[in-house]
Amino acid sequence: MKWKLTLRFVSTVISVVIIVMIINIVSITILFFTRNDINNKDKKFLTGASTEDFVRNFNNYILIKEENINVSDKGKKELDNKETWIQILDENGKEIYSYKRPENTPVKYTPFQLVHGYKYRGGIGNSSTIFIGEKMVKDKQYSYIIGFPMRKVQKHILIYNTDDIGEFMKNTTVAVLLIDSIIALFFGYLFSRRLTKPLGNIISGVEKLGEGDYDVYYSPKGIYNHIYYNLNNLSDTLKINEIERKKLDKMREDWIANISHDIKTPLASIKGYAEILSDGDYEFSKEEIVSYADVIHKKSNYINELVEDLNLTTKLKNKTSIINKKEINLVKLVRESVIDILNDPKYSDSDINFICEENIILKEVDGILIKRVINNLLYNSLIHNDAEVKIEVKVIKEDNVHIFIKDDGKGIGSEDIKYIFDRYYRGTNTGERHKGSGLGMAISKEIVNAHDGNIKINSKPGEGTEIEVIL
Repeated sequence: MKWKLTLRFVSTVISVVIIVMIINIVSITILFFTRNDINNKDKKFLTGASTEDFVRNFNNYILIKEENINVSDKGKKELDNKETWIQILDENGKEIYSYKRPENTPVKYTPFQLVHGYKYRGGIGNSSTIFIGEKMVKDKQYSYIIGFPMRKVQKHILIYNTDDIGEFMKNTTVAVLLIDSIIALFFGYLFSRRLTKPLGNIISGVEKLGEGDYDVYYSPKGIYNHIYYNLNNLSDTLKINEIERKKLDKMREDWIANISHDIKTPLASIKGYAEILSDGDYEFSKEEIVSYADVIHKKSNYINELVEDLNLTTKLKNKTSIINKKEINLVKLVRESVIDILNDPKYSDSDINFICEENIILKEVDGILIKRVINNLLYNSLIHNDAEVKIEVKVIKEDNVHIFIKDDGKGIGSEDIKYIFDRYYRGTNTGERHKGSGLGMAISKEIVNAHDGNIKINSKPGEGTEIEVIL
C-alpha cells in the first residue's frame, strides 16, 4: 500500500515535468520560426523597430539630386542618436558619401568584402557591426552601409539545413525528456518519500488498530500532526474500551456463575420438598404440608423475581416502550415505599427517617417503576450495611424533583463506585444477606433514564453513601 502511494506520487511528478517540457519545446520552436514574422508586424519606422528595419528604411533620409548625394538633417540626427555612421556607395562599390565613418574603414569594396563584412562581426571596421541597404534612383542603384557600435549591437548568423534541424530537434527532444525524466524520478522519489512516509505510518497504525493491536503512538509533528494526534487518541480510546470490555466480560461471567448458583439453590429446595410431598408412603400432618408449601412458595417467588429482573433489564436495554406515565404525588409514593419496608418484619426495627416539607409534589411518571427504584435503593442501604445503619429519605421540589437517600453506613470504595450502575456487577460488600440478580442498581438507573432523569451517587468508605434521583 505504501509503495503504491509512493509510486503514484512519483508518476504524477514525472508526468507533470514531461508535459511542461513538451510545452516548453513546442513553444520555443514556434517562437523560433515565427520570430521574424512577429518582429515585422505592426512596426513603425524608428518606433520600436528592429535594427534591420532601421537600416532598411533609412533610405528615406538619403537625398540624391543629380550628382549631389547627402543625408537629411533628420537622418543625421537619427544616426547621432544611435551612435552610428554611414557610407553611400555607387554601383562599383566606391564611396560617394560618408558621415562619421571611422578612419580605418575602406572607401572602396569588392562584392566579397561587402558580403564578408555583412556576414561576420568586425568584417568592416573592427569596432562596428554593419548592415547594408540600397536606394534606387531612376535606373541607378546606390548601396549604403550603416555601422553600429559593437558594444550596442552584435550580429550572429545562424545557418541550418531544414532536414538537419528536424533531426536535431527530434534527438534533442528525446534527450531532454529522458534526462528530465531521470531527474524528475530522482527528486520525485526524494520528495514523495518525505510526503508519503508519514502516510505510510498512518496506514500502518490503522492496520494495527484494525488487527487489535492498540499500542500505537506517534509523535505529532509535520503537516499530519493533527492526524497523528487523532490516531493516538483513537488508540487510547480503543485500549480503554478493550480493558472495560474485558472487565465487563469478567463481570458477566461472574454474574452468570452467581445467578446460576442463586437459581439452583431454591430449585433444589423446591425439588426436594416436592419429592417429599409426592411420597405416597408417608402421611404428612397439616402443619408439615403448610410449612413445605410455604418454602416452595417463597423459593418460587424468589426465582420469579430473578426472571422479572432479567426481563425488565432486557426491555430497558432494547428501549422497549414499557413506561406508563401518569400524574402521581411523589411524596406519597416515596412515603409508602418507606412504610412498606418498615412493615416488613425483617426490617421493622430499621432507622429510616422520611423528610419532606410539602405534602403534594405532582409529576408524570410510571409509579410502579419509580417505586421499584426507591425500593431498590432503600434495600441496598439496609442489606449492605449493619443493622444499626441510619437512613434519611428526603424529597425536594426545585426546577426538578430531587429524591435523596442517604445513609451513614460502610460507604463504597472508588473501585466499586465506578461500576455500581453496571449490569451484572456485585460489589465487594455483597454477602449472604443479599442474593439476587445483581441488576438492581442498573435497572434503577435505566428506569430513571427512561424518564429523562438522572441518578447520582456520592460515597466514601466509612462515611456512608448518598444517592440522588432527579426527575
